[in-house]
Amino acid sequence: MSMKRSVHTESEMVKAVQELESGIDAETVARNHGISKATLYNWKSKYSGMDVSQVRRLKELEEENRKLKQMYAELALDNKILKDVIEKKL
Repeated sequence: MSMKRSVHTESEMVKAVQELESGIDAETVARNHGISKATLYNWKSKYSGMDVSQVRRLKELEEENRKLKQMYAELALDNKILKDVIEKKL
């Protein structure tokens, strides 16, 4: 059973990373935002130096990329099926 993924807004993530980078210790920042230190460090590695609009755009692009990969996988499968059908007919 996996843990429920809590959804934090882009501004919450950016604020937490900025607090960490301003010198507040990770334990305090993590506790104040209700996240683990591991999550905080993941956010830092991913969003360090970004503002809210950049994080939002990154998330949009990641979602678009996910959808495109799904579409590609479906088309590649259709293509393989059609090739198999054609080979059997010849």
